[in-house]
Amino acid sequence: MLTKTHITPKELYEKLKNIKIGGSVCQFSLKKCEELTPIINEINELKEEQNAIVLAHSYVSPEILYSVADFVGDSYELSKNAVSTNAKKIVFAAVRFMGETAQILNPSKEVLIPGLLDGCTLADSVTAKDVRRLRKEYPGYTFVCYINTSATVKAECDVCVTSSNVYKIVTNIPNEKIYFLPDKFMGQNLINEMKRRGVKKDIQYYHGACYVHEEYDAEQIFRIRTEYPKAKIVSHPECNTAVTRASDFVGSTSQMLKYMRETDAKEFLMLTECGLSSRLQVEFPNKKLVGSCSLCRYMKSNTLYDILRVLKHPTNRDRVVIDETTRQKALKCIQAMFKYAEASSAAQG
Repeated sequence: MLTKTHITPKELYEKLKNIKIGGSVCQFSLKKCEELTPIINEINELKEEQNAIVLAHSYVSPEILYSVADFVGDSYELSKNAVSTNAKKIVFAAVRFMGETAQILNPSKEVLIPGLLDGCTLADSVTAKDVRRLRKEYPGYTFVCYINTSATVKAECDVCVTSSNVYKIVTNIPNEKIYFLPDKFMGQNLINEMKRRGVKKDIQYYHGACYVHEEYDAEQIFRIRTEYPKAKIVSHPECNTAVTRASDFVGSTSQMLKYMRETDAKEFLMLTECGLSSRLQVEFPNKKLVGSCSLCRYMKSNTLYDILRVLKHPTNRDRVVIDETTRQKALKCIQAMFKYAEASSAAQG
């Protein structure tokens, strides 16, 4: 658990003062911290009173990550945290599909999404109807969906994966025929990685994309390498193959953070949403970020004010509600992910 009940403006400022990204969005003065602290303390008091926790994806604003979040991580970490918690209420500072995953795994708990823009260009690119159509077009294929999908899409698929375990799970699936959705770039990276590992798979993929990761290109990497020859290029598998091939490391947000923690390099170009950049600046202030920052409008729509609002006066829109038939089918898809991930860990052990 990351939070404590009360925090002073000075304590908050000391945590956030090194963050220099995203223009004025993610920069913190002592005055700004003085304005935020009363809201933070009220949230933390309400959490204790209501037996609630806040799960926060690394892409949300840093004043959430370092003040009210009980768990911070990527999709896979947070899905495990959702299972392990004894809290009666989960406030999920992220996007709706992540809150749906928490609800699928915790049907007896109330799950609330504070973000006013709770969509996702990637998750919204595919529907359950699309999957049913594709299953007819690709009979005999195992349908593997990225965790960045709705509950209704998961309910139509066989196995769920995250960016941190997709290669291991696809390797472990006994079927050679794989249909991956919805991310076309992750699908292309998956094909290349299976070839590199010598794993024989016939992989087809859908055409969705994350609008943040889609904008990166190899030319950007070339410019950075020219200006900062010692910088390490770190990218997410939602980037296109030209970017991932030119990168020094490719992985999930948690894997990227681990790589930057453990490598001796001092300069990094981070090709993912800039929430992870803020974590680097807070947790590793001796390391330098180079290049530009990309904001996700959906993740950044989560605010302290709305976390407070959903704890005090939640509306039906804030609540995650999934019908039981859909939940049970989606649960099987997620449980298959845990099964194949554990099988991979056991094999490595």
